[in-house]
Amino acid sequence: MSRFWSDTVRALAPYTPGEQPAGTDLLKLNTNEHAEATSDNVMRAIRDLPSESLRRYPDPDARELRAAIAEVEAVGSERVFVGNGSDEVLAHAWQAFLSHRPVASLDVTYGFYPVWAQLYGSDYQEIPVRADFSVDVAALSAAEAALVLANPNAPTALSLNRDVIETIVHANPERLVVVDEAYFGFGSETSAPLAMQYDNVLVTRSLSKSHALAGLRVGYAIGHPDLIEGLQRVKDSFNSYPIDAVAQAAACAAIRDVEWFEGASARLCESRQVLCDGLIALGFEVLPSTANFVFLRHPRVSGEALFSDLRERGVLVRRWDRARIRDWLRISIGRMDQSERLLSELASVLGV
Repeated sequence: MSRFWSDTVRALAPYTPGEQPAGTDLLKLNTNEHAEATSDNVMRAIRDLPSESLRRYPDPDARELRAAIAEVEAVGSERVFVGNGSDEVLAHAWQAFLSHRPVASLDVTYGFYPVWAQLYGSDYQEIPVRADFSVDVAALSAAEAALVLANPNAPTALSLNRDVIETIVHANPERLVVVDEAYFGFGSETSAPLAMQYDNVLVTRSLSKSHALAGLRVGYAIGHPDLIEGLQRVKDSFNSYPIDAVAQAAACAAIRDVEWFEGASARLCESRQVLCDGLIALGFEVLPSTANFVFLRHPRVSGEALFSDLRERGVLVRRWDRARIRDWLRISIGRMDQSERLLSELASVLGV
């Protein structure tokens, strides 16, 4: 700890991401990367990038990428903001709209929210999910604070329908509702139409999961032009060139390759169903998932024991040592052969 640290930095409890092991001998099912390789069109766009694009600064407004997103989403470019992954977009949103203000989210949700709240001085409130991890919509609607909702939620993989979120939005038009759709594309209903209809809804997304681009770091937001301008003001006061030329070209190709997106999403959903059926057959309780991961526990074996046994067998999954979820595991959806290995290892661990 340096004597030059500010009081804010001293007090921070930083977010801890999932393990990224250096070796390749592990079956890595802990950080929700897409199971499939990214689109060939994306790789072609990277290979074809002229050297001149690297010599010069990238377009600070990412106009072509914003136009590509706007075209696919059927909105105007003035309603689109892009950043380095949805985490940066959310961080900018926190600074632009939520800093030093009351903010509410769920008590079991993405662990970065309370970190941003602490960093930006928000009065952070946690609204408990029910015993089955479903959302208490009435409590969310009654909260006297801006809302940040992961939909589908992480790590539970449960999602709210758009009409339910609209009910929450209607409950208090004077507060902002940020809908974090990092796991969009695997069966949940998007709230993007609400961001077109209401000036207090901001939808954020990532290409990390939906388009198999976790290593590229591109995310975006859809919302009212005034919200987008606020994000732009923060971005331009922080880093005028956040999205590099390679990322812009690759992300454009990914967004426009709708055929790859739809096909890869459908195949992952099929693999998810096979995995869930296998897990249930082994006696696991598995929450219904609309994401590219599942949340599960076994009635006879603790989450800590399962995590450790799988790790010893070369299978890496995600676990949190928090009271409400310490016996639950989050497992990313892999390819069919990876799901078969996981089920085989679990059967061995359970002795069945």
